[in-house]
Amino acid sequence: MILFVTNFTFVWYALASLICLHFWFPWICSLFTYLRKISVKNRPAKPAKTADYAIIVTAYEQTDLLPSVVKSLLELNYNRDGYLIYIVADNCDISTLHFMDERVILLRPAAVLASNVKSHHYAITHFKRNHERLTIIDSDNLVHPDYLKELDKTFDAGFEAVQGVRCAKNLNGIYACLDEAGDMYYRLVDRKWLFGAGSSAALSGSGMAFTVDCYQTCLKQMKLAGAGFDKLLQYKILSQNKRIAFTEAAIVYDEKTAKPDQLVKQRARWLNTWFTFYLLGIKLLLKGIITWRWNMVLFAIALVRPPLFILLALVFIGFSVTWFFLPSASLIYVAALILFIINFYVALVHFKANRSIYRALLSAPKFVFIQFMALFKVKKANKLSVATRHFQQQKDFNR
Repeated sequence: MILFVTNFTFVWYALASLICLHFWFPWICSLFTYLRKISVKNRPAKPAKTADYAIIVTAYEQTDLLPSVVKSLLELNYNRDGYLIYIVADNCDISTLHFMDERVILLRPAAVLASNVKSHHYAITHFKRNHERLTIIDSDNLVHPDYLKELDKTFDAGFEAVQGVRCAKNLNGIYACLDEAGDMYYRLVDRKWLFGAGSSAALSGSGMAFTVDCYQTCLKQMKLAGAGFDKLLQYKILSQNKRIAFTEAAIVYDEKTAKPDQLVKQRARWLNTWFTFYLLGIKLLLKGIITWRWNMVLFAIALVRPPLFILLALVFIGFSVTWFFLPSASLIYVAALILFIINFYVALVHFKANRSIYRALLSAPKFVFIQFMALFKVKKANKLSVATRHFQQQKDFNR
């Protein structure tokens, strides 16, 4: 009888610890980040060299915002001959697009690609010269003038893959603000702290750069339809025991989705990618344990983590059920929730969140409800839309 009670207690504690692991994990990474930082001696900065970049801009169906992103790219503080811009206008009407600068190469595939990977490969096969590095930008993005210069510093430190920061360029409405708040949380947890702990930063679709050799090696002969190329790409990079660096100084301004119906479609695609690729995280975790690769193990833990709203739902359900059977174990859920709130606040403070973001947090339940709505559209996510459609009027962005 005593043995049964002991095993019963162990199961409840083990289950609570497993669910709450992902709320403790960021703090473990932050601790390793701090310890690694104080253990590394300051070294003189290596002067960044000027490289040759291919800037790939992907557009699907919409071209309204292309003039703005091209304008920001042409205004980069970088050697004029150090980059070319390749616009892949997939399934787009390009009759109204006219770019006079010879650095802009406008490409329109004869057949509809409907795939980020295919668009990237299409651009690569149409390179005008042998570029050393490439960076991927979305058609709704804008870039900071020093974007390429900051990427150079990280590449010159020996990395072959780099993820920059994607900041919101619009905070029009509570959904856009809450979207940016979530981005800040993941930016801190999955990029800054994860990379600082000795692992890799998670890729986020745009604002990322690679050596051309690294990109082609990891995704050659890879046919991927729908969203999720960044998940597959980061898995391939880590499988080769390479690290993806993170730099806060290479900034891309990303347009946030402000309409709830578009947000549902976007989140459905993102949830679809998690359900599609989470097994890669388990595979990477086992490989990391077998080969004793710290980079792989830490990253795999983050990769298998369920979406945040599902994780929070599990915490509330776990607390409610555990409270009736073993109240002491329910305290694990309470501690995890407190840690999450503190961590979320740290992220907002670190990345200097706008006041409108703090005000929007009062509407967080609406945002969570939209996530659950998206959950029911996961199976047909890739059929709903290939890319998020934006409705903001084209305008110059004050950087």
